[in-house]
Amino acid sequence: MEQVLDAIRVLFQSFSKEHITRIEKLPRSGSDRIYFRIYTEQQTYIGTYNLNVKENNTFVSFSRHFLSKGLPVPQIFAVNDEQTIYIQSDLGTESLLNKLEEHGHGDYSYGLFQKSLKQLALLQIKGDDGINYKLSLTAKEFGKQAILSDLLYFKYYLLDTLKLPYDKQAMLDDFDALSTYLTKTAYKYFMFRDFQSRNIIINNDEVYFIDYQGGMQGALQYDVASLLWQAKAELSEEWKNSLLEYYMDQVEEVLGEEIDRNTFTSQYNGYVLIRLLQVLGAYGFRGLFERKAHFLTSIPLALRNLKAFLHDKKVGIVLPEFDKVLNIIVQDEMISRFEPPVADEHTPLVIHVNSFSYKKGIPKDSSENGGGFVFDCRGILNPGRFDEYKTLCGMDKPVQDFLEQRTKMNEFLNSVFDVVDISVEDYLRRGFANLMINFGCTGGQHRSVYAAEQVARHLRNKYKVKVVLQHTNEANWCKTLN
Repeated sequence: MEQVLDAIRVLFQSFSKEHITRIEKLPRSGSDRIYFRIYTEQQTYIGTYNLNVKENNTFVSFSRHFLSKGLPVPQIFAVNDEQTIYIQSDLGTESLLNKLEEHGHGDYSYGLFQKSLKQLALLQIKGDDGINYKLSLTAKEFGKQAILSDLLYFKYYLLDTLKLPYDKQAMLDDFDALSTYLTKTAYKYFMFRDFQSRNIIINNDEVYFIDYQGGMQGALQYDVASLLWQAKAELSEEWKNSLLEYYMDQVEEVLGEEIDRNTFTSQYNGYVLIRLLQVLGAYGFRGLFERKAHFLTSIPLALRNLKAFLHDKKVGIVLPEFDKVLNIIVQDEMISRFEPPVADEHTPLVIHVNSFSYKKGIPKDSSENGGGFVFDCRGILNPGRFDEYKTLCGMDKPVQDFLEQRTKMNEFLNSVFDVVDISVEDYLRRGFANLMINFGCTGGQHRSVYAAEQVARHLRNKYKVKVVLQHTNEANWCKTLN
C-alpha cells in the first residue's frame, strides 16, 4: 500500500504544485476500488486505485464526457501511465442518504430528491448525446440479454440458496417473457445503472453524481426505479408516486415533448421489479458467498421492500411461476432466516471484550464459563515498531490508518466476525448470560486495542447486545492520551 501512496503523490505533482499534508484511506464499499482523500493546505482531492483498467478508462471517459455537457460529475485531473490510479475533484462527504438520515422525510429532503431527479433527466438525455457506449463494461445496451442476466443473477445467488421447489423451465419462460416486455420501450438513453442515494453527493445543497462507470444505454425508468425504491431510503408511497410524476415532468421538459405516461408507468413498475431482484442478487452474492456482513444485514430490508412492491404494484404481464415464487420468499418466516437475533432490555447476555498484553497474560474470566475466545494479533505488523506511533495506541487515528492501510487487519477482523457471530447468535437464542472475547498483542497497546474496539462496535451495531469493553495492561496509560 505504501507504493500506491507514493504513486498517488507523484501523480498529484504532475498537475498541482500544492503540498500534500496527508493522505487518508477511505472505508471500502462493495467494489474492489480503493479510495483515498488527499489533503492539501487549500483543499482536498480524491485518489482512486483500481487494478481493473477497463473500469478506470470507462469512468474517466464518461466523467469527461458528462463534464463537457455541464453535468454534475467530478473533474478528472490526472491518470497514471498504467491507468490504475486517477485523481478527481472531491465533491464532499455527505450523500443524499446521509442527508435523509439527518433531516428525515421532510421538505428539505424531498427538495433534494427533486434536484436529483432533475439532474438525472439531464444526465440521461443530454449525456446520451455523443457518449461512447463501446466503453460500457458489460453490455452496450440494457436489452433483453442484460435483463435476463439480472434475473439469473437473482436466481443463482439468492433464490437457489433458499432451496425452494419450483418449476425451473416455467420460471425461465417467465424470465424470457418479462425481459421481452421490458425491452419494448421508446425511451432509451444513458442508464446510470446504480442510481441510488449513496451515489448522489450533496454539496452546498446541490447534487453531484459518482459511480456511473457501470452505465449503458437503456430505459429511462430503470434509474428512477433504483432511486425511489432503495430499501434504506424507506420512501413513502406518496413520495414515490409524486416524485415519479415530477421526474416525468423533467423528462418532458428536456425532450421538449409529452410522453405516454400510462405506458411509461407500467414499464416503470417492471423495472422496479428488475432492480429489486438485481439488488437481492448482489446482496446474496456479497453476503452469502463472500460473507460480507453489511450485505447480509441488507437482505431482510430488500425482501421487505420487494414485499411492499408485490402488494401494491402491477407489472402489466402475467408471470405465473415467477409470481408464485416471489410471494413465497417475501413471507415473514422466510425473511426471518436472514435476520440475526437482536437483544432487548430483557436479554441476559453481556459480552466482555478485552485487549491485553501477552507479557502480562490473558485476562481472567470471573464468570462460571471459565474463559472465552482469545485472538492473537501478533501476526499483524506492529505500529509500535515505528517511532511516530510509539506514544499512540489503537484508539488514535494515525494508528487506525496504519492498521487499515498497511496491514491485513481488515481481513483478520472479517474472519473474527464470522467465528464470533456463531457463538453470539447461539448464546442469544439460548439465553446465556456471559461471553468473553480477548485480543492480545505484544504490549496491549496498538493492534489488540484496535481489534477490541472494532469487534465491540460490530456486536453493538449488529446485535444491540450489551458489551463491556476494557483495555488492560499497557493499554490503560494510552487511554489518557485521547
